[in-house]
Amino acid sequence: MKSIKLNELIEDLKLEKIYISDNYKDVEIHSGELNRPGLQFTGFYETFSFERLQIIGEQEWYFLDSLSSDERCEVIKKFLSYKIPALIFSGNHWIHDEILSCARERNISILKTKHSVSKFSSILQNYTAVEFAPTIRKHGVLLDVYGVGVLITGKSGIGKSEAALDLITKGAAKLISDDSVIIKQVEDKLIGSSPEITQYFMEIRGVGIIDIQKLFGIGYIMEEKNIEMIVNLEDWDVKKEYERLGLDNEFEEILGQEIVKYTIPVKPGRHIGLIIEVATKNFKQKEMGYNAAVELNERILKEAMRRRSK
Repeated sequence: MKSIKLNELIEDLKLEKIYISDNYKDVEIHSGELNRPGLQFTGFYETFSFERLQIIGEQEWYFLDSLSSDERCEVIKKFLSYKIPALIFSGNHWIHDEILSCARERNISILKTKHSVSKFSSILQNYTAVEFAPTIRKHGVLLDVYGVGVLITGKSGIGKSEAALDLITKGAAKLISDDSVIIKQVEDKLIGSSPEITQYFMEIRGVGIIDIQKLFGIGYIMEEKNIEMIVNLEDWDVKKEYERLGLDNEFEEILGQEIVKYTIPVKPGRHIGLIIEVATKNFKQKEMGYNAAVELNERILKEAMRRRSK
């Protein structure tokens, strides 16, 4: 089961630290669901989801505030006797001394969010949907070409980065990742991004490492992109029959998703960057309902029928 470290969640969701347990870097979150402990405060623990993050909303806070100090202490001690990952307070309410004292005693982190419970629940679910998503790494270059997420694959040295650089320099593409692409399946989409350490860097043989953001500017980079098509580069094989019409699409499966794939043979003299650009525009046309190969085929059939009718 996938998990997220509590310290990473605190940083990513910008939670305020009221009290931090001495082992909070080892605490793991396994669910994107929250638990509002209203029932537990009244003594019902039979179905307590203590493994979830616990959040105090308006109703829970006002209930606790209505209690005497001794009553509040008794309720919180019972509640924090369970090893919850952390207790989060929403809104701008102050936190009672009895709660802080018991949290220190039980070594449980107390956090705060400015958001309402419903808003924070939505933020947490969106965040964990990405963090818990099935993930793989794939060798290749990921670009945004005219708004289409294009994954360029092929063996090392085939010219993936050079073709990508060609598209970037002419303003046709933005770089997401070079060499290693992290791919997450989020619902029915494949979201590609770069390892943090190599983000926006490219390796160009004969030149070395270049920084796309520093060389060309922020308009030539993106943090992530939905992968919509694959361009696989391979050495030209004279014995192989390559697609010439494009009537039927080829697909490649990644994490159970079928992605349209173009196989482009590489040989001296072929402008691979231009071919990828044209393939992307052709893909967009097909997505909009127009297929040039089908149009040509229909014209040929109509002409054949016209000649037969004479």
